[in-house]
Amino acid sequence: MDVCGVVLAAGGGSRLGRGPKALLTHRGAPLVEHVVGALRDGGCDRVVVVLGAEADRVRAATELGSARVLVNHDWAGGLASSFRAGVAAAMATTQEGAADAPGQAPPSGIDAVLIALVDQPGVSGALVAHLLAEHRPGTVTAARFGPRARPGHPMVLDAGIAVAAAALATGDEGARRYLRAHPEVLRPVDCTGLGAAEDVDVPADLHRLEA
Repeated sequence: MDVCGVVLAAGGGSRLGRGPKALLTHRGAPLVEHVVGALRDGGCDRVVVVLGAEADRVRAATELGSARVLVNHDWAGGLASSFRAGVAAAMATTQEGAADAPGQAPPSGIDAVLIALVDQPGVSGALVAHLLAEHRPGTVTAARFGPRARPGHPMVLDAGIAVAAAALATGDEGARRYLRAHPEVLRPVDCTGLGAAEDVDVPADLHRLEA
């Protein structure tokens, strides 16, 4: 399966008050580097990183290797714009990592898009690998930590579903609107012991960076 990972890292972290979450320190490195590394370790040969707030500063302070970095200038309007930009970039990325010419059909090799959020330090390579191994065509495979927990990110979307979900995304929602209309495609996968779903959103969450 050919998967492109997308890291949504455009937010300004206003509720946290420490600037872009991408630059929070986790295990001695910027958080965005940790998440990109987890996607690569888990099997995403190609990775797209969507930046927004203070994008130039984030680029200058991080080493993202061969990941394709793009800037969402509409990031303040909500997560949906970054989701749309990330999916479009994933679908326009060739095996070698270069973008196709505008207007060309996406390469047939793209099977799925894995969406990860930059503010989840509990994302690990083992978690990503498990999700990819469990993914089935025509579905959305979402991480769930415990039998009663709500499935969420990271999630793997069939390529066709990713494009359809991006077209419907609005405000602060990514694939949620699509999944409300098509609940039958959602496939929760238990990832207990492979990572954590908790994000870093307010000062009380900063202890999660120390794990």
